[in-house]
Amino acid sequence: MLNIADTLHRWCREDRPFALATVVGVTGSAPLPVGTSVAVDEDGTAVGSISGGCVEGEVYELCREVLRDRGAPQRAWFGYSDDDAFAVGLTCGGELDVLIQRVDPRDHPHLADALDGRPAAVAHVVDGPEEWIGATLSVLGDRWIADRTLGDGPTGRAMADRATAQLRTGRTALVPLGGDADTCPETLSVLVHVAATRPRMLIFGAVDFAAALARAGRFLGYRVTVCDARPVFATAERFPHADEVVVDWPRRYLAQTAVDTRTAVCVLTHDAKFDIPLLRLALDLPVGYIGAMGSRRTHAERLLRLREVGVTQEQLARLRSPIGLDLGARTPEETAISITAEIIAHASRASGLPLVRVSGPIHRGSGAVLETAGHGTGMVSETC
Repeated sequence: MLNIADTLHRWCREDRPFALATVVGVTGSAPLPVGTSVAVDEDGTAVGSISGGCVEGEVYELCREVLRDRGAPQRAWFGYSDDDAFAVGLTCGGELDVLIQRVDPRDHPHLADALDGRPAAVAHVVDGPEEWIGATLSVLGDRWIADRTLGDGPTGRAMADRATAQLRTGRTALVPLGGDADTCPETLSVLVHVAATRPRMLIFGAVDFAAALARAGRFLGYRVTVCDARPVFATAERFPHADEVVVDWPRRYLAQTAVDTRTAVCVLTHDAKFDIPLLRLALDLPVGYIGAMGSRRTHAERLLRLREVGVTQEQLARLRSPIGLDLGARTPEETAISITAEIIAHASRASGLPLVRVSGPIHRGSGAVLETAGHGTGMVSETC
């Protein structure tokens, strides 16, 4: 749903009914994760993609049918058939479980606010009693609003609690809910779409490499900050792709700024008077990635200095130094790709090896709730 949030927000504001097809299950190799949607309005306008092109035509027709007939939500399964190479299916060999439903914004009045770009969570019932399927609930700040189907009863409150918890993590997930007579009698499968604030990339050192990294980080969806204690170098003109440029001592700035497990800290100064206090603090914070630029000699000296100021071996194991993957990068732009590639691999717990040298599915998940930066999936064995 959130992959087409801008359009859905406009359609909801215009009270324009539409059909929504949402991926609610993925098995094996499939191009897009749980929570990805296609929508079709009454004029036949379509937005979004759920398969990268493999099954879009069939999904479009199902959406038109549900919208025209005003019927109950439908489920559709798409897989790969060796028996009929021309059948509608996924050429990558995976399987998709798709929920198609008609959405009248007047029946879901909270959706417009939930899709307006602010941090929010939308809990979407995708499995359970027939009368509950397709019901939605939105968490907006410290309040939640539900469809009439859910109301403010125990099921709605239980869904709101789970959606609130997912909003705090900043991750979309498919979660089981219910089976408890006191809190939620119905047994449901709920897809919680999370529109979280952008993850942060903190770049320390106003150097040419920082300018290229700021551009790459912003392209990947990070809120980028460049920080340097030297006002002559730390200027907005030098870093047009950064969301903010801060003139401050790196350690002091990091100590007073908000971070979380999605935050990437990139230290590009390779100057001990900045690096050591900064890294000593960063290695004690719950950030997702910490990398430092420098030669192998600089790295060895840095480790020695960090040990001298009390940094433990366990903490040092979190430090990615020299920063980046071995791509043979030389220019600032190539180096930015090297660094961001390592950040992606680290967040995904991937090897960083060429795919030709790796067996198994291209994208990997887990049997429980799978967490990713931005939009994630859950209760999925594997995604391609």
